[in-house]
Amino acid sequence: MALYAIGDLHLSLGAADKPMDVFGGRWQGYMDKLRENLRVIGPEDTTVLLGDLSWAPGLDDAREDFAFIHAIPGRKILLKGNHDYWWSTASAFRRFCAQEGFGQMELLHNTCFSYGDIAICGTRGWFYEEQKQGTHDEKIFLRELGRLETSLKLAGEREKYCFLHYPPIYRGYVCTPILELLHRYGVTRCYFGHLHAASIRLAVEGEVDGIVYRLLSADHVDFVPQRLL
Repeated sequence: MALYAIGDLHLSLGAADKPMDVFGGRWQGYMDKLRENLRVIGPEDTTVLLGDLSWAPGLDDAREDFAFIHAIPGRKILLKGNHDYWWSTASAFRRFCAQEGFGQMELLHNTCFSYGDIAICGTRGWFYEEQKQGTHDEKIFLRELGRLETSLKLAGEREKYCFLHYPPIYRGYVCTPILELLHRYGVTRCYFGHLHAASIRLAVEGEVDGIVYRLLSADHVDFVPQRLL
């Protein structure tokens, strides 16, 4: 029974015609890479998907993309990314999965999940600058901050792994309120996605102030799900 994670699949198998192959480089033939590399996951495993799952504008358009995700063996825990336009509400997603017969897919949204003695916590996150107080960005950020704290509280005294879409820290940027939560609740590891291509060089990876950070965007890990435990 293993714990895997990968972010930013950017699937485009249905109505959304946005294959990432157009960006070339590592993205060339990325669907074939995913199909091959995801085979390492078994039916007893858990996989965390760190957002930007599908380009589809709505759930009906995302049917083929989620059929692809459903076909990944084992339990799948899904985060929202900034390009997941199909997302409306958690209840709508659950109804969609029930109607389509998609099982073993759960949303990391105002909750946490267990993997043995480890608590899987997290939320999408957000880029936020202090000078934007009173703006739409601040409202979104405060909601994400509340969702993250809810998730961390639900974990209780267990060891906590935090999964985010947006990095809470990278070269030239620190999201202090999120980092304060991670330290207050004793998070030991933080995994994130979102950064691609030239932005990958901005990622902060390794131990910082007692927390181990790691970038898991699909192109960064060459479309190989990363075994965490």
